[in-house]
Amino acid sequence: MTARMRLNDENRRWWTLAAMCFALFMVMLDNTVVNVALPSIQDDLHTSIAGLEWTVNAYTLAFGVLLVTGGRLGDIFGRRRVFLMGVVLFAASSLFIGFSQSSAWLISGRAIQGVGAALMMPATLSIITNAFPPHERGKAIGTWAGVSALALAIGPVLGGLLVEHVSWQSIFFINLPVAAGAIAVTLFATRESRDGTVLPTIDVAGIATITVGLTALTLALVEAAHWGWGSPRIIGLFVVAAAGLIAFVRIEQYVKVPMVDFSFFRSRTFLGTNIVAFIVSFAMLGMFFFLTLYMQNILRYSPLEAGIRFLPTTLMVVIVAPIAGRLTDRIGPRPLIVAGLTLVAASLAWQSFLTPTSGFDFLLPGFVLMGIGIALTMSPMSTAAMNAVDQTKAGVASGILSMNRMVGGTLGVAVLGTFIGQTSSRTDFVNSLGEGLLIGSFVALAGAIIAWKLISPELAGGAVRQAPATGEATPPPAEPARETVGA
Repeated sequence: MTARMRLNDENRRWWTLAAMCFALFMVMLDNTVVNVALPSIQDDLHTSIAGLEWTVNAYTLAFGVLLVTGGRLGDIFGRRRVFLMGVVLFAASSLFIGFSQSSAWLISGRAIQGVGAALMMPATLSIITNAFPPHERGKAIGTWAGVSALALAIGPVLGGLLVEHVSWQSIFFINLPVAAGAIAVTLFATRESRDGTVLPTIDVAGIATITVGLTALTLALVEAAHWGWGSPRIIGLFVVAAAGLIAFVRIEQYVKVPMVDFSFFRSRTFLGTNIVAFIVSFAMLGMFFFLTLYMQNILRYSPLEAGIRFLPTTLMVVIVAPIAGRLTDRIGPRPLIVAGLTLVAASLAWQSFLTPTSGFDFLLPGFVLMGIGIALTMSPMSTAAMNAVDQTKAGVASGILSMNRMVGGTLGVAVLGTFIGQTSSRTDFVNSLGEGLLIGSFVALAGAIIAWKLISPELAGGAVRQAPATGEATPPPAEPARETVGA
């Protein structure tokens, strides 16, 4: 009887993982199909480069600003409940966007989508963390990363087909059946979990200050390329961002139930993984955004042709991410993250030499290296971050990690946008893009060095947990025996 109950619990864990993969699949699919559709949106709605950036960054802004809030709400009111709210809002906004007839309509819908994603995304990782014991988390998160990467592989091709043969609006309707599947499996398999160590109260002052600070910061990053990094408006936004974030830190030190427990950052591993999250997203999203424009506007590929040419990157993620997750359980995350970021740096360095006539044969090695590098970085990074904090704090920890990924991606687009600026010729565009990619390569290489310095080498098996009092890594009792079985 006991063995049967244990088997049922194990089946429930993997069904829960499936539900979280459905949700992440939807979010990642949305990102990739939007990138492929950008030139078509530009032609149909007569949108400038700045308008295209806002199509991406309206979503990023709402998503990045509210991630920590979404994670904390899940910890307080129940992760499954907040997750389901996020899925429903994401699906409803996708339906709204699907009928877009103007740029303003599209951008406002994307912002609402970002709110839904912010409620949903931290819950996916925190629910997995609570469903799986430490010695199985690497395998679970590796599977999560690999399955979600299917969306990266399918998105460009499916998006290209829909854009060419239906309309760019139709790419948002594909979220609806995926959302329905995520809701059904979550209701069937996922148990509710929350942080029982704190009172169910909302830190209103903390939410207000972090929202103001991150909104100003993200807006400054998005518009810096167009307003000028030294313009009064950008400087003013950075001042507001600094004031809001400093006020947030001060408030969190005095409230009874803070949104963010800054003792997390006493762990060098948690600090290091958040820096890595920022850097790898900086490189990845900046590359995807502008190479999409390069392939369609410079090389004259159709949306479908451009989407197909991203497949080497995404297929590498699909293949390598689950392997990286299993290796994390055995050798620890640090060597995988360092190797991954080094490959990302090599990919960007290679692509920085592109020319107005570079064909796909030139881009292919960079795409393959980028896919392997992302796969080696993402799931080990997530596993290390979640194992570095107490399980009851999984929601807010996941929110912090995701927030750094989103801010990093926004900065990646902003920095490349600064290099490209208002270039008027194909040659100037390509030369400026190459300079931006080279900067991204140096940033990724710096991330590899930081990962080697900060992330603990003693996390093999995922059995190390963060000690709440000291911030030092200590293994829980009796985990080694379970770890051997899991390996």
